[in-house]
Amino acid sequence: MSKQKDSPAENTIPAGYTLDYVSGNQVKETKKELVRQRIVRALIHEYGFSPEDMVNDFAIGGRKKVDVAIFHHGKDHTIENLGRAVLCRPEPNVGKHAARIRDFEQAADDLDDLESIMRDIEAIKYGLWTNGLEFFFLEKEQKRFETKCNPIGDWPMAEESVGTKEVISDAHTRVADQEMLKITFRRCHNYIHGNEGMPKDAAFWQFLYLIFCKMHDENLRAKQRQAWKCRFWAGPKEQFEIEGRKAIRKRIEELFAEVKKQFKNIFRGNEEISLSDRALAFIVSELAKYDFTRTDVDAKGVAYQELVGVNLRGDRGQYFTPRGVVKLVVEMLAPKENETLLDPACGTGGFLVATLGYMLKKFREEQETQPGNENTSEFLTVHERLKEYAATNTFGADFDQFLIRASQMNMVLAGDGRGHIYNINSLEFPLGHLDDLQIAKKEIPLGSVDIIATNPPFGSDIPITDKHILEQYELAHSWERDDEGGFRNTGRMQGSVSPEILFVERCIRWIKPGTGRLGIVLPDGLLGNPAAEYIRWWIMRETQVLASIDLPVEAFIAEANVNILTSLLFLRRKSDEEKKREALGGVEEYPVFMAVADKVGFDRRGNKLYKRTPDGEEIVEPRTSVERIRISGRFVERTLTRSEKIEDNDLPVIAEKYRAFLKEQNG
Repeated sequence: MSKQKDSPAENTIPAGYTLDYVSGNQVKETKKELVRQRIVRALIHEYGFSPEDMVNDFAIGGRKKVDVAIFHHGKDHTIENLGRAVLCRPEPNVGKHAARIRDFEQAADDLDDLESIMRDIEAIKYGLWTNGLEFFFLEKEQKRFETKCNPIGDWPMAEESVGTKEVISDAHTRVADQEMLKITFRRCHNYIHGNEGMPKDAAFWQFLYLIFCKMHDENLRAKQRQAWKCRFWAGPKEQFEIEGRKAIRKRIEELFAEVKKQFKNIFRGNEEISLSDRALAFIVSELAKYDFTRTDVDAKGVAYQELVGVNLRGDRGQYFTPRGVVKLVVEMLAPKENETLLDPACGTGGFLVATLGYMLKKFREEQETQPGNENTSEFLTVHERLKEYAATNTFGADFDQFLIRASQMNMVLAGDGRGHIYNINSLEFPLGHLDDLQIAKKEIPLGSVDIIATNPPFGSDIPITDKHILEQYELAHSWERDDEGGFRNTGRMQGSVSPEILFVERCIRWIKPGTGRLGIVLPDGLLGNPAAEYIRWWIMRETQVLASIDLPVEAFIAEANVNILTSLLFLRRKSDEEKKREALGGVEEYPVFMAVADKVGFDRRGNKLYKRTPDGEEIVEPRTSVERIRISGRFVERTLTRSEKIEDNDLPVIAEKYRAFLKEQNG
């Protein structure tokens, strides 16, 4: 039962309640309700249903209710017009472990209630049972003497369009909702790991092979202007038929052979899709419904990080940089279309993909279009521009081949922006022996890059002790105070140095003198410990400090499981002329932007945080989205306004304040 607002404040809701996305009313925030709210968002934004055609907790006789009832468009909300029914259950507690995904036979007992409702109500054609992790779609088949509820891979869109074995087109794919795409990726990985018994890393690569096939198919169709000529698809019932599963495998193996030829820099050529026919059909059915090319870069990045996160947790100092932090760094660095950007410790490519998202938003603003309501010509224009930018201006480097491939795949998923991801040791560069050393020396020599955005590995437990690396660095030597209050290099080499110290020097040497900009994540000790004072003095000598942002421990502990305080440091490399002038006349004072982030949108356990009143009620505000949806075979524009909770996150505010600071400084 919906609870109407008791509070006189129109823009708040009490603790323990959330907003129903269908009606806008306050409802109790139970585990089941959270599942329902995710589903109704997907039904509205992915499938194109109108909220006016939906009712929650619709009574169908006796005590029976349909959790989400969907009526024929524009019709009265009566049982005679009830076309689709959704039953929701609370999401099971599985933590971060892979949950085994059941098939229809194994879930038969849970589906009994839904099948009973579909048989009893003549008008219902489609049903869905879900607990947030499992999705069972049913289609009713009315025969002369019996009524059957048959499993199908997915529902048709709101306008009843669905792919067949003969025809499939862009009309039958949809832009993914961010939360649903995360769930889809997790379901696919869990199916491979839990149902096929594969180790997590093997499951990860099998899934990524299929992502590549999907992207290759979309890109090929776009280039050939043959939207109908799709090979990465599964008919509504194919995954449940032996011959259908074999047909899916044939199509996918043809695609994968092409992928390995096209991406020789990523694939060795001996990779195979080793999934069973059943698992392969399941994954293809899950992914085929989405248009990855049109899906938002951020949504794909979040889903991808969710997947990679299961396979990467802190080996050799490698940690995820939370997406909010990545986005802040990129926004404060504000890359231009003609500037090169490098991440010398790129990991899975988070900074590179965020840069693509930033540039895509910029290109759309220049074109005065919005995602979701741009026409085909506008869409192709900005994405071709983005591909060109990615191909010529984005660079990444890492010594871990696992991460190199993961980063390359992330870039392709983001928009076929392969960029240049090099297998080199950035601290050893321009020396070394790894695969891409020579091409990296040619493409990104020291002193040639416009911007670096990075979160290097740090920690005294992974020191650099290799002498031929240490001898490249001033900061690998011992320093002592001089008579003028500064420091001087004693010339004595230290036996070991934490990697973040060397990365600071390497990054500064890598960007262009005079104009090069650096945004780097550093442990607080480097910026505050008395023993590191010589490092801070060296940084001040070599660079102009643009900004310093203190981050709370929550920034890294939830996503990266790292309990450490960190800061963001933004620097501009001084030219040789500047340094000479300052050596003679001293350094003039200049303003530095400084901020402290107390909240980053989630707590230590990863639970989302929302802004509250002093009384503890959560604050909501209206938000409007504009989308293009298909109705009666043609695209129309739809404007939807819904009240939403406001994320309690200081990082977007800091980015906005920094832009204002720069505007004031530049007059």
